[in-house]
Amino acid sequence: MTNPTPPAARAFFLVNEGLAFLLELLALGLLAWWGMTRDIGWAGSLALAVAAPLGAAVLWGMFAAPKARFRIPHAAQLGVKAVVFGAAALALLVLGHRLSFLWFTGAVVLNTASASYYRTRS
Repeated sequence: MTNPTPPAARAFFLVNEGLAFLLELLALGLLAWWGMTRDIGWAGSLALAVAAPLGAAVLWGMFAAPKARFRIPHAAQLGVKAVVFGAAALALLVLGHRLSFLWFTGAVVLNTASASYYRTRS
């Protein structure tokens, strides 16, 4: 017989999953923002503002999403997440938002660590 998950733990898990989704959307938005601020002409900036988050979303959907097209080991999933979130964090630094970089990076690390803990225990 399996032990049922306590309601408080289940609530924390759901809130953490919601935060993960918001951080993923924020990462895509940050990559788009970074793309639009590049001084490569209007068309180039627009193309980069579309291509950067689109590339990140495709990479995420193929390897890191809960229903990813390709199942890869957990460590490799964390690597994909590090690439996407790392690019978004670097975008914040390039845009000159050092404090936001620290907050975003801290939130991503804590959220990913919590999610990994719960996913590997179930």
